[in-house]
Amino acid sequence: MSRAASASPGPITLDYFVEGMDCPTCVRKIEGALERTPGAANARTNLTTQSLTLTLDETRTPRAALEQTLRDLGHTPRPRHHGEGERHEHGATPWYATRQGRLVLLSGGLLALAFLFSLARPPLAVWGYAAATLVGTWPLARKALAAARAGDPFSINTLVTLAALGALVIGEAAEAAVVVFFFAVGELLEGVAVGRARSGIQALTRLAPKTARVLNKGQVSDLPVDALKVGNLVRVQPGDRVPADGTILEGRSHLDDSPVTGESVPVGKTVGDPVYAGSINTDGVLTVRVERETRDNTIARIIHLVEQAEASKAPISRFIDRFSRIYTPVVVMVAALTALIPMLLAGQYLPEALYRGVALLLIGCPCALVLSVPAAITSGLSAGARHGLLVKGGAPLEAIGAARVVAFDKTGTLTEGRPRVTDVVPLGELPEEEVLRLAAAVETGSNHPLARAIVERAAGLPLPAVTEAQALAGKAVTAVIGDRPYAVGSPRYAQETVGLTPGVQLRIQALEEQGKTVVVLTGRDAALGLIALRDEPRADAGEAVTRLRALGLRPVLLTGDNARTGEAIARALGLEVHAELLPEDKLRLVGDLKRSGGVVMVGDGINDAPALAASDVGVAMGGGTDVALETADAALLHHRVSGVADLVGLSRATMRNIKQNVAFAVGLKAVFLVTTLLGITGLWPAILSDTGATALVTANALRLLGFRPGAGGGKVRA
Repeated sequence: MSRAASASPGPITLDYFVEGMDCPTCVRKIEGALERTPGAANARTNLTTQSLTLTLDETRTPRAALEQTLRDLGHTPRPRHHGEGERHEHGATPWYATRQGRLVLLSGGLLALAFLFSLARPPLAVWGYAAATLVGTWPLARKALAAARAGDPFSINTLVTLAALGALVIGEAAEAAVVVFFFAVGELLEGVAVGRARSGIQALTRLAPKTARVLNKGQVSDLPVDALKVGNLVRVQPGDRVPADGTILEGRSHLDDSPVTGESVPVGKTVGDPVYAGSINTDGVLTVRVERETRDNTIARIIHLVEQAEASKAPISRFIDRFSRIYTPVVVMVAALTALIPMLLAGQYLPEALYRGVALLLIGCPCALVLSVPAAITSGLSAGARHGLLVKGGAPLEAIGAARVVAFDKTGTLTEGRPRVTDVVPLGELPEEEVLRLAAAVETGSNHPLARAIVERAAGLPLPAVTEAQALAGKAVTAVIGDRPYAVGSPRYAQETVGLTPGVQLRIQALEEQGKTVVVLTGRDAALGLIALRDEPRADAGEAVTRLRALGLRPVLLTGDNARTGEAIARALGLEVHAELLPEDKLRLVGDLKRSGGVVMVGDGINDAPALAASDVGVAMGGGTDVALETADAALLHHRVSGVADLVGLSRATMRNIKQNVAFAVGLKAVFLVTTLLGITGLWPAILSDTGATALVTANALRLLGFRPGAGGGKVRA
């Protein structure tokens, strides 16, 4: 929402919904005008939400003047109130009810009427074609003039206006009318393309029910979902959609989480498990405690992050923008020379030369070229999010497919992240139960998966009170029980602090060779017991590694676990391993791996934060958690590590789509450029070269919405 203008002595923040900003060309035009507006700074446009946010120093440019500039460009700004309803309602507007749709219908109707006149009363047809041309050209001329005043005299609107008026001047009214109509259709197609991609994400908001069954003192009553508060208890019957993100307090059921995670198979859940708004409860009655309000639930945050991602341009998109800024003035110059040089050489007016110059203006319109990248990126991001593959911007989407190495964390990434205690081995006089009891007491305050597994195994045992608990990152957890110090840590830590006998070392080695992780309970001056744990590989881990190799990537395991355990896991999955790594070691290794090409780091988003940040693309595993959604460049919202191969497939499909789009846009123009210069084709084919390319680019980009994860790394449905 915009702040009050008069009270603020310094720059103010303005947040607008911009009507009609529904194509990449519109965005570029607005951004160019704002760059040349005194006092305007930090402008951020978002094509998906049709929003504009900026800071404005009103001592240099009043807000009213800024808003008038936007209106002159053909866009009405309205202060945004961050309500979802307005945006979604606008996104659902049918094409024929939009401003551009009405223009297409009006100019098309006049064109059809003029054609009928040409059959019945030919002298009137010229006036009909001229009227169709002027009606269609008037809004373009206004936008061109506004863009010129804002410092962009060579906008696409300028090219089409000059071409249409030039065609009228040389007596080609029919062709002028067709030019304007086809251009309007091309702009409408751009808006339709963006709207289709946008609706795929915004449809998620309609998955959550409008009302919830709220439990209050044993009574069930209906309450609007928007009124739910954290802590409310809701009843979810079989067949119902879950009304809010929450935690199951009672019941057991299978839930279809596909709206959030893309996981097509219903997931069994019980007390203590999380549920997401929009998931379908298939068979059991659940009582759920609300953990997030509607505006902050997982679906809302996914939509927000995808919208932010679509505002982040890929490197190839920035290149196309820079290219088109140079390309358009060059086209105007070439068209002018094509028209003027023959006339100067002949010393007389040559309508054929002027005709060719006008045709070149139309061929030079870069609409399809400018649309080629953002249309594909928007479709790719939307398709990924619908399958639980959240990519936070065009730049990481481009980088994933170009990577050469995929580095995996072990625990919670390649493995289930739910280690279980397999062996408890006393090393002295303490019985097995006492070793487990003391170790669990020391680990009570730790959130590490190994610590949780030990505490879980000790369930039912009376745990002594501990003091001075302390975690030594990557090494051990220490605490004092009574007046005696204890530690639960790695064998390396135990060797460094109290020493391990050769016999104990052999026992540790034997356990580790079975793929188990061993921790050592130590006292003041001796090792008291060994606890072995095993975390099984994910069911799809082997498939993920195989698919990545087939895609030409080098999978690597980076783990802080001991070398023998790491090698056992790596051997079973068929990938190379670097073990016994501290967080700083992982950071260094990622830097080393980047020398051979781009690196994708896959981790749980918490312990691997430094390595995720240092990689070219960080991918977080998680089922819609805050960490998975906020920390990395991409997130797998389901629990399948094979989603990494799907991300690579999505990225490569998107980049292929972009290359095809650029080839369509440039190839058609090149063909018609040659035929126009040779006098074979004229104005109609010239505008078709742009509108046709726009239609091809639009249709091709929308194919990405049919992306399906699969064994080949992901496929696009034809």
